[in-house]
Amino acid sequence: MKVEYAYLTKQFANPKPILKQIEKLAKSGQFTLGPKVEEFETKFADFQGPKYAIGVNSGTDALILILKVLGIGPGDEVITVANSFFATAACIELVGAKIVFADVDEEYNLDPKKIEEKITKKTKGILPVHWTGNPADMPAIMKIARKHKLHVIEDAAQAIDARIDGRGVGTFGIASEFSLHPIKNFNVWGDGGMITTDQKWIADKLKLMRNHGIKNRNECEFFSENCRLHTIQAVVGLELLPGIEELTNKRIKIAQKYDQLLSDLPQITIPPRKKNVRQVYHTYILQAQDRDNLYKFLLDNGVEAKIHYPIPLHFQKAARHLGYKKGDLPVTEDQAKHIFSLPIHQYLKAKEIEYVSEVIHKFYNKKSGVKTTKKSR
Repeated sequence: MKVEYAYLTKQFANPKPILKQIEKLAKSGQFTLGPKVEEFETKFADFQGPKYAIGVNSGTDALILILKVLGIGPGDEVITVANSFFATAACIELVGAKIVFADVDEEYNLDPKKIEEKITKKTKGILPVHWTGNPADMPAIMKIARKHKLHVIEDAAQAIDARIDGRGVGTFGIASEFSLHPIKNFNVWGDGGMITTDQKWIADKLKLMRNHGIKNRNECEFFSENCRLHTIQAVVGLELLPGIEELTNKRIKIAQKYDQLLSDLPQITIPPRKKNVRQVYHTYILQAQDRDNLYKFLLDNGVEAKIHYPIPLHFQKAARHLGYKKGDLPVTEDQAKHIFSLPIHQYLKAKEIEYVSEVIHKFYNKKSGVKTTKKSR
């Protein structure tokens, strides 16, 4: 059996409803910003919970614009994690600020207990990542931020519909970023991003910043770049947004089934699952003994597993100038040796989930000399 990690061909097997809306857009000639972008922003904000949402052309630009609007730049420091995608750290450096890495907890998120030791007079912000679609401990992080008068910028690229006690991520910090990239749970047909905030002044300025600083056709408030969300992508987003809650619920059920099937294996570490948290499972990441051989065994048996990510950011060539060395982030470094991701998407069938479990059991039973049976699950 083959269990695929990617699912876009299944998700868009029938593109006709979206194409119909794109045809209407084409006939309207409204290709740049316009009513559809505004409608998408309003509905996105209504769904996730902030007062304002601003569409931009990527999650990366969303983070860069947030840092810029907050005045973070040369001479400033921003605390974040080293187990995220490259863009999280890159955005800090791209505005001229210094990246400061702090260690993570057993949920792969920024550990609040490790933040204060990283704060200096130059610290201007904390940038937690809701990794795997699991909310970071925002109440604890916000308490630290208020104590030290720091901005909190949420990297919610993987976390639309994620919530803490019913409150959506992207509503805790002063501003937040969401990615609409095709591989995200909520996706469009290309790059796209969304910024959320409760601050009107931030929303107003960001709408200028994403569009050259243009106030109107004849006036420019300040020079800026072109980071507009393409109107076609807003049309796609509007078609998909009503189904995001149901999609999330399916992923949650699949994750719960994986947890159940793999819970008997001492070689597998399942991260904590908090009852007051809605985790949306952009990825389903576990830790495993003998990870590299298990990973190869999964691939050899048709299970398209992944590793997110085997090399932490502070060990990347791009970060050498920051001066980090082995042992500086012990939890992050240890997890990088053991983490692996299993396929998790709304199109997985029960037999595929069970097969993945059977392959993992077979690997460890083979190593221990135990014959694999269905009872082992």
